[in-house]
Amino acid sequence: MRRMQSVCGGAGWWWRAVAWWGAVVLGHLVTRGSAGLLDTNPGLAYNFYRTSCPSAEATVKTITSQQVAANPALAGRLLRLHFHDCFVQGCDASILLDTTTPPNEKSAGPNGSVGGYEVIDAIKTQLEKTCPGVVSCADIIALAARDAVSYQFPSSLWQVETGRRDGPSSLASNTGALPSFSAGFNALVQSFAAQGLDVGDLVALSGAHTIGKASCSSVTPRLYQGNATNVDPLLDPTLATVLMSKCPNNPSSSSSTVDLDGNTPLKFDGTYYTNLQNKRGLLASDAALMQNAAAVTIVNDLTNPYKFYAAFSMSMKKMGRINVLTTKNNKGKIRAQCRAP
Repeated sequence: MRRMQSVCGGAGWWWRAVAWWGAVVLGHLVTRGSAGLLDTNPGLAYNFYRTSCPSAEATVKTITSQQVAANPALAGRLLRLHFHDCFVQGCDASILLDTTTPPNEKSAGPNGSVGGYEVIDAIKTQLEKTCPGVVSCADIIALAARDAVSYQFPSSLWQVETGRRDGPSSLASNTGALPSFSAGFNALVQSFAAQGLDVGDLVALSGAHTIGKASCSSVTPRLYQGNATNVDPLLDPTLATVLMSKCPNNPSSSSSTVDLDGNTPLKFDGTYYTNLQNKRGLLASDAALMQNAAAVTIVNDLTNPYKFYAAFSMSMKKMGRINVLTTKNNKGKIRAQCRAP
């Protein structure tokens, strides 16, 4: 309970919010019912391992919670791991593969900031002892992302459907499907639409930038042009000054990192959207959300944390269905080791 009090200002805050939270989730399910989440069943289900490996989800939660308690930065890394896996040929754990010829997803530039692989390995090792050949690496990624983000809360922020199977290949050349940190609004919409996600999903899932870090190389284009200072007019000048002190204009700083949310970098909250309103979104792709009227309306709405949690929950479920391999479509396999096909 101490963990919840320190993060959220006291346990009473949560109990007072229960009725409102339930109303928000129900309202969001109704208003976004046309978003396509339940239009088709790709072969996933809640509690898929209920009989084949009853302890599967508890094992994932226990190990993930232990790891995040020791290193809170893992929450952002595991969340990004799930996102980057799903956007490249679907949620099939292809990002975990260590195959080298041709180059794999893990080695591609966009995945340089992804981490948490050791957590997935630890979970898989334990599950193979308990239920060998049953739980997929793709499901472990999805569950670990949820549990890592939810660690600071009294209960899980979203439900995870399971039943995914693992893909056989991993190609760095496929990572072009990932939205770029420098993308404008239209490019972001196209990237998400290619995965069956809409503008509401784009804005909600961008809220993941309320935790985690970005490399200076993804920030410096907003600060400099060549050898000269040239601050993006969509970036708050005060924040730009802070960023220039952390990301100086020289090649040696490109591998350094900065918090995506400088206000509450380890707290999963709605501050990201307040930052956007004040031109304090870190990446050009964050600022792009404020260049479209429909997106701005959603941003303003999601400054309410309960609405953000509800929207994020729905969009994570949709993302978790992208091009999944299941027994229903007779594709994929259960890897014995997540790094090997």
